[in-house]
Amino acid sequence: MMTKKRTKKIRKGDRVIAIAGNERGRSGEVLAVIDDKVLVQGLNVRKKHMKATRESKGSIVSRERPIHRSNVMVCTSDDTPIKLKVHTTSSGERQLVYIKDDKQEVYRTIKQKHSS
Repeated sequence: MMTKKRTKKIRKGDRVIAIAGNERGRSGEVLAVIDDKVLVQGLNVRKKHMKATRESKGSIVSRERPIHRSNVMVCTSDDTPIKLKVHTTSSGERQLVYIKDDKQEVYRTIKQKHSS
């Protein structure tokens, strides 16, 4: 059985911008990462018709649907897309970095796997 590869560069809470599809150019915060797809707040919103039950009336609700990770890119707070690279420091700590104005800026550190 083949498992789907998850992205290490995009995780919950990151700000991303859509680079392809109907939502191209719009940005939002990642709500969840599901295998190779991401759920982004305000992107790929679809209508779902809910059937009436004993507890609630039937209605039409708007829900975000997942987008493939290849169609989004991590961005800065001013919605500039950035390309992340893994950089290892001299102490062995792994960091995600991006280049801004010919300087490397740290985006975040990557959690190390503990080997036993």
